[in-house]
Amino acid sequence: MKIAKAVITVAGRRQRALPLQMLIDRDGVEKSVLSILLGEVVQAGIEAIGLVVRPGDEAAYAEVAGDHAGRLHFIQQAEPLGYGHAIHCARDFVEQDAFLHLVGDHLYISRDGQGCATRLVELARAEACTVCAVQATRESLLPYYGTIGGRRLPGRVDLYQVDTVVEKPTPTQAEQELIVSGLRAGHYLCFFGMHVLTPTVMEILAQQLAQAQESSQVTLSSALAQLARQEQVLALEQQESARYDLGVKYGLLMAQLALALSGRERDEVLSKLVELLVQRELSAGGRFQAHG
Repeated sequence: MKIAKAVITVAGRRQRALPLQMLIDRDGVEKSVLSILLGEVVQAGIEAIGLVVRPGDEAAYAEVAGDHAGRLHFIQQAEPLGYGHAIHCARDFVEQDAFLHLVGDHLYISRDGQGCATRLVELARAEACTVCAVQATRESLLPYYGTIGGRRLPGRVDLYQVDTVVEKPTPTQAEQELIVSGLRAGHYLCFFGMHVLTPTVMEILAQQLAQAQESSQVTLSSALAQLARQEQVLALEQQESARYDLGVKYGLLMAQLALALSGRERDEVLSKLVELLVQRELSAGGRFQAHG
């Protein structure tokens, strides 16, 4: 299965500014979030990247794209009609090809040296089907993610056949419908923000968008739930990687710390963090003595 295209969605109301933020990457160089994401995609062998944007945002993204700006194809989402609609906007770009998809408000950090996207694309090429990256996630975070139900494939500790998908389930619903054997109690397999999708998903999104009421928004989860009933959908658990949602409280800070602690300047960063903690403790002790 040929996978030479990627689609990154960055048009969401609370998402648009996040790819423009600057962070220090693992090589110690300041880069935009978008540039780091593009590096992840290109490492996986992707040649062309469709960026789904709000009209007028193209110049800002092109400016921070770095060395990979020439691979970008801007795709406009003229109205904020949701995540599923944003992906469907790229239908003419992907044509009848399978494609890698990432959300633009997450960063992905691998601990084993192999990129998360590379691992996903290699498996999708080998199995010739949709593959969703997932991560074991505690139930308190279920309101943030699509979640799968399925069964572990024989001989693999990280690969699952997807039977059902639910967008942001309640803990009760997850316990009833999304239990996956082998996970710790209170943990579920939630989407990682990265997928390889077959072109069938575009057909399903088109159908669901045509049937949707004006007040409802079609999600990728609903499309994947239908896709799993039509063709094979696998889920690859990212056991050596982590996702960092930049849009949550302290999200950018946590992503920056994760990059720093997995990079070449790790020891220097750790030393500075220890120094900061010692200074705070000494300062707190001094205030206690003064008040005492």
